[in-house]
Amino acid sequence: MSAKQNILAKLKRSLEGTTPIADDFDEALVTQPWSYPAEQRIPRLRQLMEAVHTETHLTRRDEWPALLARLVTKRGLPNLLIAPGTEHGQRVQEYWQQHAIQTPLKAYDRPIEEWKAELFNDTAASLTGTLGGIAATGSLIIWPTPDEPRLMSLVPPVHFALLNASEVQDNFYEVQQKHRWAAGMPTNALLVSGPSKTADIEQVLAYGAHGPKDLVVLILEDA
Repeated sequence: MSAKQNILAKLKRSLEGTTPIADDFDEALVTQPWSYPAEQRIPRLRQLMEAVHTETHLTRRDEWPALLARLVTKRGLPNLLIAPGTEHGQRVQEYWQQHAIQTPLKAYDRPIEEWKAELFNDTAASLTGTLGGIAATGSLIIWPTPDEPRLMSLVPPVHFALLNASEVQDNFYEVQQKHRWAAGMPTNALLVSGPSKTADIEQVLAYGAHGPKDLVVLILEDA
């Protein structure tokens, strides 16, 4: 018997003759302190995100491509990475073509092995969608897909994220319940509250050490 099997056998024997205790979990403990009126969710999320160096903008669903173009141009970014297989990626391509935006677009449309050096060394910014947001913590929920892999939100120095205002929940428990995470946990869900930051032994805060230096959130309101 291996050491692992021996340990598991001891644990199993220790439970013999015992009676399982019902779980008296009270969901109010994780929801009531972190519940907000609908009109307060977006202001709270913005306040918390901006407090940790995140840039947020309110815009309409039909106007966000124009706002994105202005922000990209204002920053003088040399290129922007998009996922052409997504609806928002297609909207960016259409807007760029219709308005002759000069900033080149890059498409994440091939295996990472074919262009890893270019992604890490020559990609200035990216645009991704989000699954939603959490008002209690001021966080985005990033849900990578084959069309929009995790590297899109992790590698470029500037990350633009689209957030539907209607998808901002009060707390993390609500998110888990709404998307039924208990029935099938995602393989790679991310909660992001701000740009990458770290502090060395002298407690000097630095941004961009392990991910994007700048996080820009476009919050899409209904028309």
